[in-house]
Amino acid sequence: MGRVYDALRRSGTDGSAIVFEPQPSSSDYRGEIRTHRLVPSAQQIEEELFSASSILNRTEDTVTSSAFTAHTAYATGGTALPAGQSSGAVGATLDAARPARVSGLVSYDVDATRVEPHLVAITQPRSAYCEQFRSLRTRVLQAGEREQMRTFVVTSAGMGEGKTLTALNLAWLLAQSEGVKALVIDSDLRQPCATNYLAIDAPRGLSEILGGELSLRDAIVRLDPAGLYLLPGGQAREDVAELLSGPTFAGVIAEARRLFDFIIIDAPPLGIFTDANVLISRADGALLVVRAGKTRYAQVNELLEQLPRERMLGVVLNRADEELESGAYYYQQRHYRQPRVPAGEDRLRLVSELEEDEEVAIAS
Repeated sequence: MGRVYDALRRSGTDGSAIVFEPQPSSSDYRGEIRTHRLVPSAQQIEEELFSASSILNRTEDTVTSSAFTAHTAYATGGTALPAGQSSGAVGATLDAARPARVSGLVSYDVDATRVEPHLVAITQPRSAYCEQFRSLRTRVLQAGEREQMRTFVVTSAGMGEGKTLTALNLAWLLAQSEGVKALVIDSDLRQPCATNYLAIDAPRGLSEILGGELSLRDAIVRLDPAGLYLLPGGQAREDVAELLSGPTFAGVIAEARRLFDFIIIDAPPLGIFTDANVLISRADGALLVVRAGKTRYAQVNELLEQLPRERMLGVVLNRADEELESGAYYYQQRHYRQPRVPAGEDRLRLVSELEEDEEVAIAS
């Protein structure tokens, strides 16, 4: 665990850079994915969602335990807003985007001027910060091709560490990748906030599905222009562990696996709620989001010990206050022609836990 500790320390006050060593690859992962699996097109996905045979049309009492899959994983995360405007302010002060129904599926045009500012994949797609999420996307695409990992849980040690924003930024960029159909699920049902961050009016979702009040076909929405699919959290509730461990949620994941290339699950904080562990059995891999200057080393160590190493994609170090290295800054300015991000702005790091002898991290 020394590498994680070292990254946390070095991201704090001494200004030392963390080096990213990209892994060699036989294919180009910059926005592309190569797969032999036949994945439905966007039109086919929408047709499947509304087909009579789709598991998404069934209510809770018609989904049996046979829908459970053999996939295992680990990890779940917190709700988080790393500094700046709060999610509540987004929903309270801005008119939420209204839906449009196209071919039976509800679609929202996401407005970059209204979403939570730290959704940089939408608000600052050419920023250095967004580039770090692209690096994270590359790691996910690599895991999908090499290890057949397609369903990922994004978790955190506690509240306010940035895991929801990490999940949404990652999912948005995955959806923009050529040939990729991506779904993000807001399963942090004690405090669902994805719709607030996105400034859309979608009040019902996973909570109502698990309660037998709504079918998934009526809950899943499409977010344009990226073409990302979202299963909102819906109404906040407390009986989360019981619902997530039931056959209905297993059926939702099974159907999502059939329709989408990648599924990103925004989950409750692993370090706080036991229902986070329930989601471990539903996914292929996990990302643990920690916050520089807030998450304790001992807590990171404890959580990593709970997670199967072979399924641990990495640790995302959020709010690491470091300046861009001169070379990276020069390229950023020359290529994107944008002003330098001031000191103190949020930074993102990914400390790899994939290889025993690997010392890598995503650096801005």
